[in-house]
Amino acid sequence: MEYLQEDYTKYYIVQALFKLMGEYEYEKINVTDIAKKAGVGRATFYRYFKRKEDVLVYYMDRNRQNFIFSQRYYPRCREDYLALVKNVFELFRENKEPIKLMRRARLEYIYLDFLNKNFADMFCEEYPEQNGYAPYLYAGMLFNVSMAWLDGDCAGSADDLAEVVVNAIYN
Repeated sequence: MEYLQEDYTKYYIVQALFKLMGEYEYEKINVTDIAKKAGVGRATFYRYFKRKEDVLVYYMDRNRQNFIFSQRYYPRCREDYLALVKNVFELFRENKEPIKLMRRARLEYIYLDFLNKNFADMFCEEYPEQNGYAPYLYAGMLFNVSMAWLDGDCAGSADDLAEVVVNAIYN
């Protein structure tokens, strides 16, 4: 994940939280632990985040920004959707270790909330005529397939998963 100069403090806080999550139960980690591990003060932590869950939300949003900036087209046909969904799964695989830590801490709802919000925003903007529940259907499908894939350590190809998801939409 690339960061601009002004994002380094947030980057260190994110990395500190994930390192601590690898060593301790999430519930036992406090803001002081995170700040100390990141090499910042508590006040600096609170300048950027209200609570430790916000660090994870920031991590998800930051990856969304990286993913969006890498896209150069809007899907208009089945092949475009296959490429897009494959890219989503490849990004997920690249981030499987942090997401595993979130799942171990029973925080996978942050990923689901992230998907729900972004699908709802996209549908509102790109497909306003769609049923209001459609974004949640797609987000739920992607979440459940992603979690099952994660439980299998992301074994199997992103191409095959993309086929499954897109076939469910197009059939």
